[in-house]
Amino acid sequence: MNVSDFAIPVIFVFVLVYGLCRKTDIFTEFTRGVKEGISTVLDIFPALFTLVLSVGMFRASGGLALISALLSPVTNFLGFPGEVTPLVIMRPFSGSGSVAIFESVLGQTGPDSYAGRVASVILGSSETTFYVIAVYFAATKVRKTRHALPSALAGDLTLWILSGLVVGLWFY
Repeated sequence: MNVSDFAIPVIFVFVLVYGLCRKTDIFTEFTRGVKEGISTVLDIFPALFTLVLSVGMFRASGGLALISALLSPVTNFLGFPGEVTPLVIMRPFSGSGSVAIFESVLGQTGPDSYAGRVASVILGSSETTFYVIAVYFAATKVRKTRHALPSALAGDLTLWILSGLVVGLWFY
């Protein structure tokens, strides 16, 4: 048994005892929290649903393959592995979609290949930019993303360029 096996029960008992010591109506507070949680889910659901649906349609329509093919002259010139280009495109939109592409890259090229290592760096060092903006901004009711999206996309572009460069310098 690990200490982590007891973490949730200990926290639960602590909150219960703390609430009782403060003479708080624990059930009422719990139901209020559930109500707020459901309200948050209802607030972010439209943005989340739209994003998931759009990503599915984009992949199913062949748009991902088309954009990857259009970018292949640039990636070939830069020495960036073409197998990883779909991951670069998908990562800002979908975590699960990018993991599926990542597994495909590893299956095709192997985890110790240049493409496998670049894909690993990208997956481990990037964020699902549009998902985060859609969900977190919707949850906090922020309507204007202002500089958040351009800054995040600049970070994604920097990661794309540096991942190939650093892996190439470090391993090859």
